[in-house]
Amino acid sequence: MTKKILIITDNLPDQINGVVTTYKNIEACALRDGYTVDYLHPGWFSYIDCPKYNEVKLSYPRNMGKKIAQINPDYIHIATEGPLGVWARKYLSICGIRHNTAYHTKFPEGLKKLFGIPESWTWRFVRWFHKHSGRVLTTTDSMVTELKAHGFGGEVIPWTRGVDREIFSPDLREETTSKYLLCVARVSKEKSLEDFFEMDYPGYLKIMVGDGPMLETYKKKYPDVHFTGAKRGKELAKYYANAEVFVFPSRWETFGIVMIEAMACGTPVAAYPCQGPEDVIDQGVTGFMNNSLEDAVTACLQLNRGYVVMGSQRWTWEKAWKIFRDNLVEKSS
Repeated sequence: MTKKILIITDNLPDQINGVVTTYKNIEACALRDGYTVDYLHPGWFSYIDCPKYNEVKLSYPRNMGKKIAQINPDYIHIATEGPLGVWARKYLSICGIRHNTAYHTKFPEGLKKLFGIPESWTWRFVRWFHKHSGRVLTTTDSMVTELKAHGFGGEVIPWTRGVDREIFSPDLREETTSKYLLCVARVSKEKSLEDFFEMDYPGYLKIMVGDGPMLETYKKKYPDVHFTGAKRGKELAKYYANAEVFVFPSRWETFGIVMIEAMACGTPVAAYPCQGPEDVIDQGVTGFMNNSLEDAVTACLQLNRGYVVMGSQRWTWEKAWKIFRDNLVEKSS
């Protein structure tokens, strides 16, 4: 008998970010295994863009309980801590319906960077949000340790990520005379993109792929950087494959799927030695971490791109799906 998974998320299906990428790829694996996947997302309800940060959607999930009952899933997974996630958490807790949750983003650090909200306030909310979850899925072993250090009880499970090798491939690399350093990210304050834009690396163009609330501001401030806007699929993969080095300036990621997409195309990653890169980069094989991004880039330029591709093979969506599947929680005990 087919089992049905309901994923409740504050992201719209067409948004470009790591959360949406994760569930799209998980869904493909689930369907191959005979499961079905339904979503409750802001498009089902009335919503507005968050002031000053239009990628975050603020929803009013009227009749959410009725919609959940109509879908009648076997498993419920709350993906995000936004308005939909909060309403779902409240409804499921009141009704005694078991579920699990995910911690994708460094929520406290992000809110402090964007809006100045003290991290201690947000950690209190995050602990409350995940308190009744049957299991909390997060990205890496180091994130499990961090969440437990912040008072998370119960089961916290490391949940890997993958890459679609039919799209992201070293075969897309072309012979060219121009050399560039690449960054792919949401163009927003918390990503520390200024560190990439202000790098002093003569002889290499800097290309920024992505969209976001700071795009027009950064275009004016950094005229020497080539901003392409958002790219998807093979078009995005070509940027990865033809870059000399992928630069990842963020210091607050829980994972960073863009890093393994670059690696799958043979492009080494230069990053700071911090959580996210430390969990993803094999130092001296798939990239280099250094407190100087310029020095990290210089070291990356010496790496064998074939070894970078080989090192990326440990990241698969099939493995990520199996972890997700094995940690689903039946609605009732």
